[in-house]
Amino acid sequence: MKAFRTLPIFLFLVACSKAPPPAQAPAEATVGKILRLEPAFDALVPADARIEKLATGFTFTEGPLWRPQGVLWFSDVPGNLVRSVSPAGEVTVLIPNAGGTVTAPPGAFIGPNGMISDKDGNVLLCQHGNRQIVRVAKDLSMTPYIDKFEGHRLNSPNDLIYRSDGALYFTDPPYGLTKQDDDPAKELSFNGVFLYSGGKLQPIIKDLNRPNGLALSPDEKTLYVANSDERKRFWMRYDVAADGTVSNGRMFYDLAGAKEQGIPDGMKVDSQGNIYAAGPEGVWVFSPDGRHLGTIQPGETAANCNWGDDGRTLYITASTSVYRIRLSVPGVKPLYQVYN
Repeated sequence: MKAFRTLPIFLFLVACSKAPPPAQAPAEATVGKILRLEPAFDALVPADARIEKLATGFTFTEGPLWRPQGVLWFSDVPGNLVRSVSPAGEVTVLIPNAGGTVTAPPGAFIGPNGMISDKDGNVLLCQHGNRQIVRVAKDLSMTPYIDKFEGHRLNSPNDLIYRSDGALYFTDPPYGLTKQDDDPAKELSFNGVFLYSGGKLQPIIKDLNRPNGLALSPDEKTLYVANSDERKRFWMRYDVAADGTVSNGRMFYDLAGAKEQGIPDGMKVDSQGNIYAAGPEGVWVFSPDGRHLGTIQPGETAANCNWGDDGRTLYITASTSVYRIRLSVPGVKPLYQVYN
C-alpha cells in the first residue's frame, strides 16, 4: 500500500462498516486501457482481453486472495475491513475491525493488508493496527501468529509470501503508524523484509526505507521487492540461498524518470516468470530480465493483484474498486492455494 496520507473524512465514512454497501458494478463493465509496449506482451495479454470493473465504492483496496469458496477476499485498509466479492460482483463484509481496534485519525491506514492461504486452509492476514500477522480460521476468528522480533513489536506487516518449503517472507514498513518512522510507538530501528522458517524469525533485508510487495520467481532463486516511497520508486531483486536468506541486491526496475503518478506496490509472477507489479496508473508487466512489456491500466492507481478463478484471471485491487482481466498464461500457483 502507498505511503500515509490523511484522507477526507467523508471517504473514510464510506469505507466503515456502518456505511451503505458499496456500489456493485456489472461484472461485464469494460473499463480502462491496455498499454502494449513490446510484442512479448501480446502472448500474455490477448488482443481481445478486457479490463472489467467487478465492484466499486471503496476507499483503498488491497490484499486480494482467491478462496476455495469461489470468491475473492480483499482488504479495505482505511475502512478496517476484510470483504469478499463474487465473480458476479456481490460484495460481503467478512471481518470488521480486521486490522485491530485502535484509535487513529480518520483515513489512517490501520486496517488489514496482505493475505495468504496457509497449509490448513486458513488465512494469514497482515494487521496494521495490531502490528502483527494473525491466522484467520474458517469461522473467521483471528489468533496472533507473528507479532514481535527479539521482543520488539513489528511496525505494520504489509505483504507476505510462502516458499515451497513453507518458509514465510513478509515486509514490515511503518504505514500503520500514524507518524510512520517518527512515531513514538515504533520499536524497530529499521523497516525490514523478514524470513520466518523453522520457528526462527530473522530480518534478511534492512536497507530499504519502504519495503512493500514481494514475489518469488518460479524457480525460487530470485526474490523481488517493491520499495514504495514516492521519492524512491523502484523494484529490487535478490538472489535466494538454499536457507532462504538473500544476497546480491540490485535494481530490477527504477521509476525515477517515470512521468506516471503512483508507487510500486504488490506484485505476482506468472508461470513463465513474468512479473505483474502494481504501480503508477496500473499493473506493470515485466519480463524476468526487467523489460517493461506493457501496463494494464484500469483507470486508477493499482495497489495489488492476484490470480483467481482457475489461475488465469488476474484480479486487481485499486483505490476504489476491484477489477479483473483474463490472461493467456497462468500465474504461479502459491503454496497451499486452491483454485476452481
